[in-house]
Amino acid sequence: MEPNGHLVIAGATASGKSTLALEVARRRPGTEIVSMDSMAVYRGMDVGTASPTAAERAEVPHHLLDLVDPTEEFSVSRFQREARTVLGDLSARSVRAVLVGGTGLHVRAVVDDLEIPGRWDDVRADLEAEPDTAALHARLLALDPVAAGRMEPSNRRRIVRALEVTLGSGRPFSSFGPGLEAYPATPFAQVGLRLDRDLLDRRIAERYARQLDDGFLDEARVLAALPAGPSASAAQALGYRELLAHLRGECSLEAAIEDAVVATRRFARRQERWFRRDPRIRWLDVGDDPLEVLDRVLAHFDACRP
Repeated sequence: MEPNGHLVIAGATASGKSTLALEVARRRPGTEIVSMDSMAVYRGMDVGTASPTAAERAEVPHHLLDLVDPTEEFSVSRFQREARTVLGDLSARSVRAVLVGGTGLHVRAVVDDLEIPGRWDDVRADLEAEPDTAALHARLLALDPVAAGRMEPSNRRRIVRALEVTLGSGRPFSSFGPGLEAYPATPFAQVGLRLDRDLLDRRIAERYARQLDDGFLDEARVLAALPAGPSASAAQALGYRELLAHLRGECSLEAAIEDAVVATRRFARRQERWFRRDPRIRWLDVGDDPLEVLDRVLAHFDACRP
């Protein structure tokens, strides 16, 4: 497939993706940056999501940041629609971009233009009322044997989702594209940053310390003061979730940060596993300074010019 000129920089949280993307844009004037972070779409959550500063945004155009208030839900399908609009505008202007990817599903939704089924909450509620997962799998086997064959009979979450889509849409779940198990050709070039695990753990803890100094707790206080509170998705953002628990009096600030560090390290492991499964990503080993691989990333960016 012909390259579209855009480069994805993938990797775990705190691996230095944003720093590297910004430097690529500086070295290749005219380049813009597209965030692939599912939580950076919320306004007023800049510190906790490690979003670019105002100065960095003034220097290089950034996209898919601060799109909605934290009281709103923001699905991956909506994110995909917004990304399509941005990429269409970039194409019309003949502008290349670096996509900074931390949220795996959102990256795949854009890179592979996934066909994402909708949501049918009433159907899902009925399914969740059935306690017997084996019975649900048997029902899926009768309705969509292809989908049923792709998942373990004990994987309740996937079974319920497949049934929800099949019953709600009137189409077999398996008819919605090849799914996440397939890695087809894509016009996007992709590189990934790989860090030693101990180093990544340290960087996560150090980043939380900096974020506290930069006003992270104040951001959490604003969320806590919202009359209806943050949306379910916004409230689950790493760091915010733990600080909100502290503000409710459930734990000390020190305990909240420790919980956030532990949860973020677990999340980083999941990110690593997610991205490592993609054979199209070219991995670059980095140390404490992500800019040590800048020349190699620039070479990949130059090579994917359409």
